[in-house]
Amino acid sequence: MKRSERGSASIWVVACCALLLAVAVASAVRTTAVVVRHRAESTADLAALAAAGQIGVGQGICPAAARIAVANGATLLRCEPSVAPGARSGTVRVWVSLRVRLPVVGSRGVVASARAGREPVGP
Repeated sequence: MKRSERGSASIWVVACCALLLAVAVASAVRTTAVVVRHRAESTADLAALAAAGQIGVGQGICPAAARIAVANGATLLRCEPSVAPGARSGTVRVWVSLRVRLPVVGSRGVVASARAGREPVGP
């Protein structure tokens, strides 16, 4: 080995380790973002189901959605109930926001929506 090439393997090892670390950090950020998105979607689904369960039962359609959203660490942004004329069936659409702190990227908000309904009971 020539004297001028001495230590060049160390530089290659350091460069490969830095590349490996960058890929690991990017993978961790992406995985965290996907998990938070799934949590937001699940929270929206649960909030919509809770609100739809109140159709024809009580007046607390949107408060039921808000309680579920808060219990899951989210905020209810919007709740749009659409109750049928008989007030025994209808649909509810909700939007929830979930805040997350991602490494390197910082704090971000994830918004998800869901719709659930209650069918009328047959004769």
